[in-house]
Amino acid sequence: MLPASRIDAKGQPVIDLWAILKIAFPLFIQAGLQAALNLIDTWFIGRISVEALAGVGGVYWLVLGLLFFLTGIGMAVQTRAAQFYGAGRRADAAAEVWSGLYIALVAIPLCLVLAWLGQFLVPLLGVSSAIQEQALAYWSPRVWGGPFIIAETAVLAFFMGIGRVKLALVVNVFILVVNTLLNAVFVFGLGFGVEGIAWATTFSIGTGLIFALVLFLSPSMRANYNSHKAWRLRPVAMKGLLFLGLPIGFSIGVDILGFAVFQAMMTRLGAIEGAASQVVIMLTSAAFLPAVGLGKAGTTLVGQSIGAGEYVWARRLGNRVIALSVIYMFLFGLLLAFFGQQLVTWFISPDDPSALALIALGTQLALIAAFYQVFDGLHLGAVFCLRGAGDAKTPALVLFVLSWGFFIPLTYVLTFEPGQGWFSSLPALGYGAVGGWWAANVYILVLSIFLAWRWWKGAVFQRVVA
Repeated sequence: MLPASRIDAKGQPVIDLWAILKIAFPLFIQAGLQAALNLIDTWFIGRISVEALAGVGGVYWLVLGLLFFLTGIGMAVQTRAAQFYGAGRRADAAAEVWSGLYIALVAIPLCLVLAWLGQFLVPLLGVSSAIQEQALAYWSPRVWGGPFIIAETAVLAFFMGIGRVKLALVVNVFILVVNTLLNAVFVFGLGFGVEGIAWATTFSIGTGLIFALVLFLSPSMRANYNSHKAWRLRPVAMKGLLFLGLPIGFSIGVDILGFAVFQAMMTRLGAIEGAASQVVIMLTSAAFLPAVGLGKAGTTLVGQSIGAGEYVWARRLGNRVIALSVIYMFLFGLLLAFFGQQLVTWFISPDDPSALALIALGTQLALIAAFYQVFDGLHLGAVFCLRGAGDAKTPALVLFVLSWGFFIPLTYVLTFEPGQGWFSSLPALGYGAVGGWWAANVYILVLSIFLAWRWWKGAVFQRVVA
C-alpha cells in the first residue's frame, strides 16, 4: 500500500487527503507549540523592558543560526528513518537515533566554545550598552543547551519519519508546559530577567529529551524497532547522516544567520526599531513554524515513498503538501494584514514610555510582513519535500548565495542612512525598519520561486540509505 493512499472505484490508487492530514495535523500543532512558546517567551521578555526585547532580538537569530548548523544533523534522521521505514527496515530506522545522539555528544565542546565567543560577538552588534547587557545575559545559557537540541531533534525526527507523529507532539506539549512554568519562576519569582528566559528554554529542552528517550525505549518501540539494541556505533550510518544533515544544517543556519544580521540592523537603528522588529518576527513565527510542521509531513511522506521505490507517487504527495502550506500561509497573511495592531499590542507593556511608538511601528511592519506569507508557504513546503527526496545540497548553496549575496546587502542599503551603518562607503537610502522589511519580502519571493522550480522541474530524487 502506498503512503497516504486509498483505492478509488476504478481500483486505482489516489491520494488520501485525510491520511496526509493525520500525519500533518499533529506536526502542524507541534510546530505551532514552538511558535506559541516563542510568543510566550516574547511576552515574558516584554514584561522586563524594551531594552530586553531589543537585546534578545539582537542575538536570538544569531544563536539559533549557529546552533542549527549542527541541529540539521538531527533533522536528517527524519529523511533517513522515513526511507528505511518505507523499505521495511525498521531496526535500521531506529539506529539513526543513536547516531544522532553520539553526534550530539561530540557537539558539547563546540557549544562551550560558542558560549565563550559570545563576549566577543555581541559587542560587534554596535548597540547601546543597555541592549548589549541584555543580549549577553541571554547568550551563554541558550548556547549551552545546543547538545540537548541536537539530541532531542534526532529522537523526534525518528518519530516523524516512521509516522508516529503524535509522540513528537506529546513531547512538545511537555516542553511547552515546563518552559512556561520555568519562565514564570525565573522571571517573576527569582528576578533572573532574560537570563532566566534562556535557562528556562535550556532546562525544558533537556527534560523533553529525557521524556523522548523514555518513549523511544518503551516496550512497543523495543518490540517493533529493536530501539534498545541499536546503540552500537555505526560509522557508515553516521557518515550518511552527516552527508545529508550538514547541508540541511548549513541551509537553515545561513538563512537564520541572515535574519540575525537583519535583526542586528534593526536593533542598530534603536531600541524601538529593534523591539518592534522582534515582535513582528515572533508573530510571523506563529505562521511559519506550523507551516514547517506541514513541510515535515512532506519530508515523511516523500521519504517513505522513495524508500518504497515509488518516485512518481512521492512527487504527487509533495505537490499536495506544498499546496496545503501555501493556503495556510495565505490565511495567516490576511490575519496579519487586518489585525496586526491588536496582535502587536499584546506584547507591549502599556506602562512602557515607548509603548505608543513601538505599537505604531510594529503595526506597520506587521502589514509589510503580511505580503510575503504566501511565498514563505511555497518556500517551506518545497524545501521540506526536497529534503524527503534527499535533495539538500543545491538548495543549501542557492539559499546561501541569496541570503548573503542579496538579502543582507539589500537590507543594508534600504535600512540605513549615510553614516548610520557599519560601512560608510556603502550606499544607504535610509528607509529604516520599513525598508528592511521590504527587503525581506523581495528575498522570500526570489527564494520561493527557485525552490518551487527545483521541486517541480529540477529535483533529483534519490535514496539516501543503502
